[in-house]
Amino acid sequence: MVHVTCDGCQKELFPGDDHFVVKIEAFVALDPLKLTEEDLDEDHMEEVSKLLRELDKADEDADLAEPARRHFRYDLCPECHKRFVRDPLGRESAQKFDFSKN
Repeated sequence: MVHVTCDGCQKELFPGDDHFVVKIEAFVALDPLKLTEEDLDEDHMEEVSKLLRELDKADEDADLAEPARRHFRYDLCPECHKRFVRDPLGRESAQKFDFSKN
């Protein structure tokens, strides 16, 4: 039997209980470059060779770098799912602190 716990409130979820799976993917956003007529007229073979050499070096250093793409998976009970859908970034709960005026 698979044991599932809500990642929001730590409530144990039993087989047959409704629960939700939230999957999040985070990756670097790459904006497409705008091509000009000059770009199309130039011979870019030397630049391609340089980029290939840099990629080879980057492969060697890849273990040291932060991954460019990350995947997250969370199991949520219905209450935590409602809370997540209403405020996915948790901004609402971060603003609920009420400090006294000493």
